[in-house]
Amino acid sequence: MKKSRSADLIDPAGTGLPSWAQVGEKRLAHIGRVTSLLRAWATAMRMSPDEANAWIDAGSWHDALRDAPEDQLREITGDRTSPYGLLHGPAAAIRLAAEGEKRKDVLDAIRYHTIGSASWKQTGRALYIADYLEPGRKFLNEDRNFLASQVPHNFDGVFRQVVRFRLDWSVREGNHIYPETVELWNSLR
Repeated sequence: MKKSRSADLIDPAGTGLPSWAQVGEKRLAHIGRVTSLLRAWATAMRMSPDEANAWIDAGSWHDALRDAPEDQLREITGDRTSPYGLLHGPAAAIRLAAEGEKRKDVLDAIRYHTIGSASWKQTGRALYIADYLEPGRKFLNEDRNFLASQVPHNFDGVFRQVVRFRLDWSVREGNHIYPETVELWNSLR
């Protein structure tokens, strides 16, 4: 697959991350696992190079600011109220757009990857699936491995199941459920 990334968005170390990314080794390993899944699925699904590159770029960049300080993320986003853990996606999307990224599907995938979006096209859905199913996570291993193997054969079914798993977990843990997440779930009914 040809690279679609602009040269000014790539760091000289060759990680695929923007030069302004702030990620530790653990996060970099997670990004690598997410991107590997997306690359494998795109290949198995015989996607066009442009579609495959959108998936890979979204995976490479989704956590680019995950380890950035809270005050920096709030400055980038202008968001003073959302929990810190939800700021890195919007902040990365804002930075990428400011540096010339124009693919709305990639930017929306990154912006909403933690809570979901009913307006996502396939790139956002693929990132949401890969972020949940990546093999470094230590829960429901057999179920998640099975779902990951089914993505090329039943993309929509796996997406629906991942949304359900994530929503079930949020309810079980008593976590706040965001309006975007509810809208995503309702769009799947």
